[in-house]
Amino acid sequence: MLFRWFSSRSSSGTFPAGDWHAACQRVALLRSLSEEEAERLGQRAWQFLERKRITLHPALENTPFDRPAQLVLAGQACLITLGWSEFEHADAFSNVHEIVVLPDGFTRDVEEMDEFGVVHAYTDTRAGETSYQGPVVVSFTDLMQSGDFNGFNVLIHEFAHKLDMGNSIDTDGFPPLPNNITPAEWHGIFSQVWNDLQRRLSQNQPTPIDDYAASHPGECFAVSCETFFSAPKRLADAYPDLYGLLCRYFNQQPLTRMHYA
Repeated sequence: MLFRWFSSRSSSGTFPAGDWHAACQRVALLRSLSEEEAERLGQRAWQFLERKRITLHPALENTPFDRPAQLVLAGQACLITLGWSEFEHADAFSNVHEIVVLPDGFTRDVEEMDEFGVVHAYTDTRAGETSYQGPVVVSFTDLMQSGDFNGFNVLIHEFAHKLDMGNSIDTDGFPPLPNNITPAEWHGIFSQVWNDLQRRLSQNQPTPIDDYAASHPGECFAVSCETFFSAPKRLADAYPDLYGLLCRYFNQQPLTRMHYA
């Protein structure tokens, strides 16, 4: 069976202020921004749509995906680099070329080797995935559940992986760092979080952030970023040092926005 894909891409021209305002009203993460932040992010989201491709699965061909909807997607992706300069933002997303939207969650057959050299094969159900120069793939169902302060955001999670791969072809939880954060500090704080998650799971205790973070250092970083933006109080209460570290890394303080959501 041949799959027919079609692409949704904004046309060049003047920044659509009305469409961006409509986009900001649709999701809490964008609605909570200050006027200055919203204006800056809107310009970046518009440029993002000019430079990147959004591809919808044919099953979504009749799904309303108007320009405000496209800007909602682009705005959430660009939110994570909002505190960075234009050059830093463009460089961070230089390995992003396309966003592919599938109708629902999808499965992958996975083989992993444990510490004893035993290979485990299983089927993994995913809301999104990406690779070094590959597309960012997200489920439409999960995309529609992203954008609130509920701790879940498939776009931020997958784009955090893209940041992680800014200095390697694989995710390892160690992205390029700004000058005000040393590798030792980064490793030390994330190691504390990683160890706490492993301890809680070994004792059958609930984890303060999604326990998927305990599956791999790259997922620890992505889940932490996802929680930082979409449930900042939860992260700050559970791991204040990590919240402070990510405030410096992203040059943003999401806790201050929750009042306006």
